[in-house]
Amino acid sequence: MADDTDQEKNLRLMARWRQTGRVLVEALPFILKYDQKTIVVKYGGNAMTGTGTDDFSQDIVLMKQTGIDPVVVHGGGPQIGAMLKRLNINSTFIDGLRVTDEAAVEVVEMVLSGSINKHLVTAINAAGGRAIGLSGKDGNLVVARKLAMTRTDPATGAKEAVDMGFVGEPDKINPEVLHAIMKSETIPVIAPIGVGPKGETYNINADTVSGAVACALNAERLILLTDVEGVLDQDKKVIPRLTVPEARALIADGTISGGMIPKIQTAIDAVEGGVNAAVILDGRIPHVLLLELFTEHGAGTLITAA
Repeated sequence: MADDTDQEKNLRLMARWRQTGRVLVEALPFILKYDQKTIVVKYGGNAMTGTGTDDFSQDIVLMKQTGIDPVVVHGGGPQIGAMLKRLNINSTFIDGLRVTDEAAVEVVEMVLSGSINKHLVTAINAAGGRAIGLSGKDGNLVVARKLAMTRTDPATGAKEAVDMGFVGEPDKINPEVLHAIMKSETIPVIAPIGVGPKGETYNINADTVSGAVACALNAERLILLTDVEGVLDQDKKVIPRLTVPEARALIADGTISGGMIPKIQTAIDAVEGGVNAAVILDGRIPHVLLLELFTEHGAGTLITAA
């Protein structure tokens, strides 16, 4: 009886080894494909749930160890909202962007450049990597301008300017600081805070910063981790691949709507700016970065020029 039990255990162990071997064989061509390529990963605040940060950190470290140069840009909308609520600072949104006054921008910078950034750096280091945290202010990495925004008055149909406060958009990316960090085998972790021409602090959408950084670094791929499966068709099924014209058509016919529009626009801008491909991924799936990069099937929605 004991011999039968031991034999069963050995068979199960051999099966696991064979499965591990198949996984490694499948991953090898992709590891070679991305060797010494830069991949920019946007890690959204909504994706930072449960043990997700541990899985994410392990994926980033493994990417680095296989020869990829990962660059992380993180968000933190839910965490900013929670802190503003604790401090009794009112917060409103227009078209998905947080109106950021002088009091709010101090909290935004504190949360993004402070607690979230250092939490991610610590997690990556704990997973065996070597990460360094910075914001767009460091080395003038992200020089920003105030976001110029308009909206249509529903009563008159006239366009009117909207003051978003200290909300910005990238005017210039200075990648030299990132090149220096990456040459030292260190992983940059960027908080999406920009600096204005007079030293102003600007809150910038993390998707926008990740796309601009990906273009400045001539990245092989931009990966946008969020809390949805990818781009859904009208039957609510994930669309595995889109070209830029197809993505624009889905925005025009309303298939892509709401908060997915700025993500797709970021992906389109990145691809048109020289990034080989952009991907929308569900950051809630354990080790989704490895599934996307190192398997034949990938995950989420891949967006390419054609």
